[in-house]
Amino acid sequence: MFEIVGTSLSVGGWQFLAILLLVFSLFLILAGIFTAYFGSGKSRMVGVGLLVAGLVVGLLVGYAYSAGWLGVGKGHLGTLIWESFLVILAAVIGALVAVGIFLVAIMKS
Repeated sequence: MFEIVGTSLSVGGWQFLAILLLVFSLFLILAGIFTAYFGSGKSRMVGVGLLVAGLVVGLLVGYAYSAGWLGVGKGHLGTLIWESFLVILAAVIGALVAVGIFLVAIMKS
């Protein structure tokens, strides 16, 4: 885990930044789809804007990572995407466990 985070913008730091931006773009895309589908009027246009921004950021980060522009040489984009998925999964599991413990503690008191 610590080799992903890194202490500075060494190889691990650049991977952390790339994962952060890929996760950011993924959630922009999801928010854009949700807003464009369920919104009306101006909110639909905001949803389309979020969707386009998420796609642009994701594609730029993916291209920059695979082309070696992020200081790591030519990276393996598939590995980065897999690591991004694992980071999201770990965050969701950690959040659910924390909420579960909180609910148990509140209900017992």
